Amino acid sequence: MSPLVGIHPVREALRAGSPLDRVLMVKGAAGPRLQELLDLCRERDIPVRFESREQLDRASGGAPHQGVVAYGAAGKYASLADTAGTRGMHVVLDGVEDPHNLGAIIRSAHAAGAAAVVVPERRAAGLTETVGRAAAGALAYIPVVRVVNVSRALEDLKKHGYWIYGVDERGKHLYDQIAFTEPVAFVLGGEGRGLHEHVAKHCDFRLRIPMAGGVASLNVSVAAGIVLFEWRRRTQAS
Repeated sequence: MSPLVGIHPVREALRAGSPLDRVLMVKGAAGPRLQELLDLCRERDIPVRFESREQLDRASGGAPHQGVVAYGAAGKYASLADTAGTRGMHVVLDGVEDPHNLGAIIRSAHAAGAAAVVVPERRAAGLTETVGRAAAGALAYIPVVRVVNVSRALEDLKKHGYWIYGVDERGKHLYDQIAFTEPVAFVLGGEGRGLHEHVAKHCDFRLRIPMAGGVASLNVSVAAGIVLFEWRRRTQAS
């Protein structure tokens, strides 16, 4: 899926309600037409990122962009208020940026029986075409929720009775030796840095996967699969 380039194509996509993942605008953008785009993005809760003109030149592939480039979404986002009410298992991602990892996690989450996957609005992969391909059809079956603030989303889940389990190499509890209290939400951090501490402090428990050898951690999509299917194994057994 090629990006939409230029004011008119982006404006028409916004007016038509086409699913958009994010809109890029040149820094210092001004004028009534660009302001209209900003207003339309706010109405639809579509993130806007301000970038340099050089970055927009690259994003547009060299095509004339008038200071605006938009990326289509492979699906529509759901509401946390709706998914939390199901009391089904949630997978919350704290800044997973690689679209292949996000797609693989969505696929594993659906296969394990999750009710939803939650992603942050910024500094994270969204529902791009690459994510859709990596998810291998799972996007048609599992809601993906996009939130402004992950910590606030965890507190909202707690208000619905959820117990929050962070998956973290510094975790105190082994993932396969702790009891899960339903309903559950599993939180995984982004590539390289793991969970942000300000997110981890909202977890009721922090779990780790024991590692052999000199490697300190697993790819986040692999770690997600291990923990989610441990949860599924136990729920199936009970």
